Amino acid sequence: MSFTTNLEDLIHVRERVQTELAGRKHRIHVCVAAGCLSSGSADVLAALKKTIQERGLESTCLVKGVGCMGPCAGGPLVCIEPEGIYYAQVQPSDAEEIVEKLDREPVARLQMSTDEPFFTRQKKIVLENCGRIDPEEIDDYIAAKGYHALYKTLATMTPSEVIAEVVKSGLRGRGGAGYPTGLKWTTVAKTGKQQKYVICNADEGDPGAFMDRSILESDPHRVLEGMAIAAYAVGADQGYIYIRAEYPLAIERLRKAIKQAEQGTFLGKNIMGTTFSFHVELRLGAGAYVCGEETALIASIEGGRGTPRPRPPYPAESGLFGRSTLINNVETLANIAPIIRYGGEWYSQIGTAQSKGTKVFALAGKVKNTGLIEVPMGATLKEIIFDIGGGIPDGKKLKAVQTGGPTGGCIPEDKIDMPVDYESLAQVGSIMGSGGMIVIDETSSMVDVARYFMEFSVSESCGKCVPCRVGTSQMHDILSRVLKGEATEHDLAILEELCDVIKNTSLCGLGQSAPNPVLSTLRYFRKEYESYLRPAEQAAANNHGGVQ
Repeated sequence: MSFTTNLEDLIHVRERVQTELAGRKHRIHVCVAAGCLSSGSADVLAALKKTIQERGLESTCLVKGVGCMGPCAGGPLVCIEPEGIYYAQVQPSDAEEIVEKLDREPVARLQMSTDEPFFTRQKKIVLENCGRIDPEEIDDYIAAKGYHALYKTLATMTPSEVIAEVVKSGLRGRGGAGYPTGLKWTTVAKTGKQQKYVICNADEGDPGAFMDRSILESDPHRVLEGMAIAAYAVGADQGYIYIRAEYPLAIERLRKAIKQAEQGTFLGKNIMGTTFSFHVELRLGAGAYVCGEETALIASIEGGRGTPRPRPPYPAESGLFGRSTLINNVETLANIAPIIRYGGEWYSQIGTAQSKGTKVFALAGKVKNTGLIEVPMGATLKEIIFDIGGGIPDGKKLKAVQTGGPTGGCIPEDKIDMPVDYESLAQVGSIMGSGGMIVIDETSSMVDVARYFMEFSVSESCGKCVPCRVGTSQMHDILSRVLKGEATEHDLAILEELCDVIKNTSLCGLGQSAPNPVLSTLRYFRKEYESYLRPAEQAAANNHGGVQ
């Protein structure tokens, strides 16, 4: 990686990489994100490199590790470029046959059809580089127009012009709340000249969610570029990435990316030869779900216990160390470079009237094609589950889909024609969240599903406020009694009352949204709850009652 100070340097790197690739007849990409690595893709990569070397094909065939390709259930995944041939469940023993057939018919028993909706119905903006570039090589990122948006920002735009493009784009925070990103940036910028901070919230902790982890493992420079642009726009010179320690691969690649970016003058002092300086450090979280809440995250970075505090003041006014602080999550920041590169107007044409752009989802549960997907806002649940997801396996029927993580809602099968955007999800009692999407089939008990997520909220409550600390525990107890056949209608009434109290009196978003799985399942699957209930007289005779 050479010292980079201007657009000509970026173009030179890009042309050099493209020239090197043009001299190769084939490029074999092997997924080395966490999902495929856990399936043995490192051995597949080594076997393919060895085979190419033994056959003397290094000059015409390049083998390299790349980030997440998307269809994670098929790992280890291999892609042959420029043909665009995808292989699934590849083993090291398949290397000889794959190389043997590079100029012939593909290996049919391994091949995935790229004509399927999983590939054709997505629109990739955040994930555009994932599965295409080596996440540990900055030159690969530059060749994919990486850091071009940062150069454009520093060379041709004022901070207010950068913010104007973000406002025009209509981008909303992808961490869950959907707060307008441009408005948040504007608020921080208006606090005047002072020490300011930019924080990337990478404390992803939803069960079944792996969006942020995959982005950081696959395209870490994309997030660093977004942070640098944000810092320039709001007037910050120090940034932190708060990431949970359970993501060792993402941490390793982020550290390497930060070092490379500093060497290339994309981070650090006098970025790209300008007067703008911005430093980025990592802070590792211990796995507390509540630290995804921004004030708890700030407390943790400061060295304190990760518990939330009342707002206002908001972090934009008084955040890290009492200073103005901008906090965006991984996916939000990964949208910034393309918005600056192509313009806010371009981005605003994608999605719906109030929910612009695309959304990355971790599609999991009882669906054939589990994995990482990106679709325009407004795509329907039906399209996501039955087209991209391939439907429900083993001939089972769809019962519900849970969106928004452990504090999201469960949406019944008869509402899957609804568009997926912030407003529509709120209307049916769910949330967008950070992008977890769990498909539930007819074999599951929705009461058991509600109890599972409530158990998560109980264990992850920081305990600072009584409604969340005590109320979630009481709700879990009632749900357990329902499943044991020991509850009555009176218990359901108490359960609904607890939902209302916890939702409206908890200190932070964890407690405020913890009742969502219970409220939504009571709303759409009440008969299932009632099927477990005992008559009040029988329950009284057995000394079982509700929470008094």
